[in-house]
Amino acid sequence: MDSRAHPPVAAALRLCLHALLVGLLALAAVRAVADGTHPRAVVVVSAVMAALYAAGALAPAVQPRTRAGALWLAALGAAWLALLVLSPEALWVAFPLYFLQLHLLPARWALPAVAVTAGAAIASFVLHGQAVTPGTFIGPLLGAAVAVATVLGYEALFRESERRRELIEELMSTRAELAEAERTAGTLAERERLAREIHDTLAQGLSSIQLLLRAAERTLPADAPATPHVRRAREAAQENLAEARRFVRALSPPDLANGSLAAALERLSSRTTGPGLTVQFAVSGTPVELPTPYEVALLRTAQSALANTVRHAGAGRAEITLTFMGTSVSLDVVDDGRGFDPGRGPVVADQDTGGFGLPAMRARARSLGGTLSVESAPGQGTAVALTLPLPIPDGRPGQDAA
Repeated sequence: MDSRAHPPVAAALRLCLHALLVGLLALAAVRAVADGTHPRAVVVVSAVMAALYAAGALAPAVQPRTRAGALWLAALGAAWLALLVLSPEALWVAFPLYFLQLHLLPARWALPAVAVTAGAAIASFVLHGQAVTPGTFIGPLLGAAVAVATVLGYEALFRESERRRELIEELMSTRAELAEAERTAGTLAERERLAREIHDTLAQGLSSIQLLLRAAERTLPADAPATPHVRRAREAAQENLAEARRFVRALSPPDLANGSLAAALERLSSRTTGPGLTVQFAVSGTPVELPTPYEVALLRTAQSALANTVRHAGAGRAEITLTFMGTSVSLDVVDDGRGFDPGRGPVVADQDTGGFGLPAMRARARSLGGTLSVESAPGQGTAVALTLPLPIPDGRPGQDAA
């Protein structure tokens, strides 16, 4: 019959049903032989019904709510009616038939089939001249009611079990996704930290060494014995500085690896825009090439500000503006949300969600010599502005854009 995976309790119930039906058929056959009432016919019909039942129980095609299942039930019902005509003991076979009908037929057909089976069992009393008593009617009807309650209750429990199983699978899948997201976030954070460290230490140091060696080379006479060594040292420092910069670019955020800062901010605006929030991005001034640490700081600040807007502001509109000025670059993120009172302290995003608070944004700004300002008031939205001074092109120590 049903080949779906069932818990052990259901398998035990099916075995009990098989044993009950076979046992009742054997009882009818034994009583017929003992009483001498159509013994041969009862034994033959009981054997035929048992064979039909075994064939259907083993047939893969016999499944709930299928044509094969309905035909199998019809054949069993016909054999049972024939046995019911021959022996009054056959009426007890109605009880396992109730369960089969409720299991294999849709509800709109199963309940009428159970009622007809109970009526046939009651009619067998009259057919065989048995004494009609209240138990004549109560017995089959009570058995039918117990069968209906049992099957419907089990089906409800089975559906609830399936829902819980699906929920557990979904939770396990979500847990795995969260773990993967945490690993990815940790990897990206470490890559970014390494990029900052390389920029702030190795790259800046190599840049300073290169500039000092260049100054020394200019002061030495062209025929001085140390001049070739100074030149080679400066070239080695220059090559290693270029390698350090390549490391910084390789460790920068993936969004910046696929295009410019403006393109990354445009993609961020598109991703954040949703049914309840519209995010627009604009560029002001003439774009210039920025060092990787500047691009990382600007992008992370925009991500952090938008994350706070989505989670806390309840805004319907936000604007990101990237402005290039003569000596500085600024990023403004403005929303029309509920705002907050800056005097009560900065709003820090939930660390569990991977967000960045205002202190982290200010730390980024200070590390690059810039400033972060926040303007907000309850009910009047929030404006976050990051301003970074552009590095001086001559590459003096401390200003090199590694």
